[in-house]
Amino acid sequence: MESDLAGYYARRAPEYERVYAKPERQGDLRRLRQLLGGIFLGLDVLEVSCGTGYWTEVIAPGAGSVTACDVNESVLELARAKDWGSSRTGFLRADSYALPDLGRRFSGGFSGFWWSHVPRERLSSFLAGFHARLAEGARVAFIDNRYVEGSSTAVCRTDANGNSYQARRLEDGSPFEVLKNFPSRDELEAAVAGAADSVEVTLLEYYWILTYRTR
Repeated sequence: MESDLAGYYARRAPEYERVYAKPERQGDLRRLRQLLGGIFLGLDVLEVSCGTGYWTEVIAPGAGSVTACDVNESVLELARAKDWGSSRTGFLRADSYALPDLGRRFSGGFSGFWWSHVPRERLSSFLAGFHARLAEGARVAFIDNRYVEGSSTAVCRTDANGNSYQARRLEDGSPFEVLKNFPSRDELEAAVAGAADSVEVTLLEYYWILTYRTR
């Protein structure tokens, strides 16, 4: 069973957005879109691990601009092919753990469904690198999954650092073991406590959203 996260999402790119078709999650997804739609109004947003641009489409209409990054060119190709209308939206290949200096600091920062894939032992360094690309007082939002028995893929194991893993299969049958953590409200608040103000955690049935401002 493969465990390469980047490889998994590169191969999953054509089927990725089908995860948002689960009937029981539609109410929560509408709520997430409503919440995100008003967070970045007029801001210049740096989005990390943007995938196919599913959530970029939600924040781009109201944002001043969006610079969206991902390590996989396969998902970026799908994102670039979407109709971005008059929004100032651009995509570039970049490692979320080593974001390039783009010559400016962004007034907004966003990532959807990436936090859960960051190993607990790398979370602090990831956040420090991300915050280094944002201006003081930047508006930040993360969204991700909550674990719901019967809807979420079962956790198959937990490692010595407390990271949990799921056994998944692509549509072609290829098996992967995917790191997928499900942090509590307290863990989310603690992760940003030293670098953030106005911290808010909203728990929906299937998802959570963390918002704050950088110091």
